[in-house]
Amino acid sequence: MRVVIALGGNALLRRGERPDATVQHANVRAAVAALAPLAHRHELVITHGNGPQVGLLALQSAADRSLDRPFPFDVLGAETQGMIGYWLLQSLQNALPGRQVCALLNQTLVSAADPAFADPAKFVGPVYEREEAGRLAAERGWTVKQDGPHWRRVVPSPDPQRVVETRLIRLLLSSGTIAVCAGGGGVPVIRDEHGQLTGVEAVVDKDLTAALLAEALDADALLLLTDVPQVVRGYGTPDAEPIGHTTPAQLRAEHFPAGSMGPKTEAACRFVELTGGMAAIGALGDAQAILDGIAGTVVTPDGRPPQNDTDGSQDLI
Repeated sequence: MRVVIALGGNALLRRGERPDATVQHANVRAAVAALAPLAHRHELVITHGNGPQVGLLALQSAADRSLDRPFPFDVLGAETQGMIGYWLLQSLQNALPGRQVCALLNQTLVSAADPAFADPAKFVGPVYEREEAGRLAAERGWTVKQDGPHWRRVVPSPDPQRVVETRLIRLLLSSGTIAVCAGGGGVPVIRDEHGQLTGVEAVVDKDLTAALLAEALDADALLLLTDVPQVVRGYGTPDAEPIGHTTPAQLRAEHFPAGSMGPKTEAACRFVELTGGMAAIGALGDAQAILDGIAGTVVTPDGRPPQNDTDGSQDLI
């Protein structure tokens, strides 16, 4: 099978952890330990989040008095692709000696007319009290919005249209290479009136990019791995209930927060609706069980789990 795996940013830097390089590198090694067994049986494309990392770099850049203005988010996204890609590349090479692994810097094409540019909604960076958020917004030209009891910076999050280097990723897969790519949703770019690519001040949702890439690569399955075991219906209420096997229509009938589970469920639904394949959301440590259809929230056209062949591979029903 060809499997596209999206690692959540919180799977690489857990809630409450210090963002030290040693902490993040250790988490990457743990992530690779969970994914390496899949590489023995399947073609893998691995994408990753960068929310905590890009937020940290944005703060550092904004506080750097030697700069006339902070680095834009497309540049910060490229920086995090390099950093996390390097850790994943090295850890995969160590865990899978003899396998070819490539960490690729990617651009993701978005539309300059996307309404997200007029209504920034993607939360980045730390939380603030209302007064401090207002002061920072005035000083730095930020847009801030309420996030629960606190306030945070928001930036545009346009819908991904295409990963620019898709053909190159396909070429890598055809040669047996594990591809690490599209980190943080990819560096957001638009084409100008001359057809030239140029970066924009935005953050692309990594799960939506992973779904787009999985469809373009004719992947059999899309795994969205994070730090929770399943999608939960009615989360935080007395009627909370985990969702096991489901269909896109059933999942779309639920309501999930835009800032957390919403993009993951949307990405899963898009992939299944477009391809008839399998998408799943669940915990990183359950990766193999999720692919086997016995853990996580598994989304298929008819809501039934994938069926295993006698040789250990899968057919999707």
